[in-house]
Amino acid sequence: MANVNPNLRLRGLFLWWRKWGKKDWAIAAVGFSIIVFILTYLSRPLPLDPAATTSTTDNLVGLTLLHNARDRGALCLDGSLPGYHFRKGFGSGSNSWILHIEGGGWCNTIASCLQRKSTALGSSSYMDHQVPFSGILSHQSSQNPDFFNWNKVKIRYCDGASFAGHSQYEFKNGTKLLFRGHLIWEALMDELLSIGLSNAKQALLSGCSAGGLATLIHCDDFRELLPKDATVKCLADAGFFLDEKDVLGNNTMGSFYQDVTQLQGVVKSLRKNCITRMDPYKCLFPQEIIKETRTPIFLVNPAYDFWQIQHILVPDASDPQGYWKRCRMNLHYCNPSQMEIILARWKYCKVSVVLC
Repeated sequence: MANVNPNLRLRGLFLWWRKWGKKDWAIAAVGFSIIVFILTYLSRPLPLDPAATTSTTDNLVGLTLLHNARDRGALCLDGSLPGYHFRKGFGSGSNSWILHIEGGGWCNTIASCLQRKSTALGSSSYMDHQVPFSGILSHQSSQNPDFFNWNKVKIRYCDGASFAGHSQYEFKNGTKLLFRGHLIWEALMDELLSIGLSNAKQALLSGCSAGGLATLIHCDDFRELLPKDATVKCLADAGFFLDEKDVLGNNTMGSFYQDVTQLQGVVKSLRKNCITRMDPYKCLFPQEIIKETRTPIFLVNPAYDFWQIQHILVPDASDPQGYWKRCRMNLHYCNPSQMEIILARWKYCKVSVVLC
């Protein structure tokens, strides 16, 4: 096919353009406007759930310090005031409450508690003044359809013993460590009762990890604080720590809990029926706590909790040669013999748990 001179093409287009009348230009203008409108419409972001358009700032909830706690001696490890975050409920959730206790492990020695008191887990001086409420604490119905309009409280954890320590066991040798977890719990409950918790028609006490253990410890006490006709339940998320020996046969977690119990005077927060039957530290394990708990409990825990595998089943000291190094970090790297050991040892105790 012969090549066409580009100049001839341009000249043809120019002549065609000059032949357009007013009607042609009007049609072209309308068509162009329609095209622009369609492109603009299609490029708009899709409409969102109104609840999901909440700004990040609106989702932040401020820290409230317990100013009446100082007179009661209910103080964090370093002597600072404990605190919580509160968002008021609305509508049908005005008389419903959900309390969530944050986790963060424990301190079982003077050295570890001294280190802890210089963090947000031992001092309110290091706590964020505002935190986002998400998940079970979210006020967005699309994220949290069951509890979005409830009164919501996040309880900050600053004592190092799941709100179970007692002051008479403090060390006075210049360490300035205060083991007053139980007093903090009582002061917190008194304040929350004064701002509406005493009128609750339904309430859920929840917690994660060490906060989950605190939930189990205080579950029945929490039930007793509320109206008799209120529906009260407790939820421990990843807080069912097992009384199991490690791969070398050592009771690593038991020894750790024994240190926590002795250092912080946790015995007074444990069930009397339990501590008369066995070593008190064993009564800090959930498998013993829930045997005597009367309030309905929800237990949420993975079948193979990676934290417990790394700290209870295969702690660092039990694997000096690194045989378990990859397996303890990811079960996909475990060989058949390792999985056999995990399956044999990693069994939950057979207990009766009320799930309602």
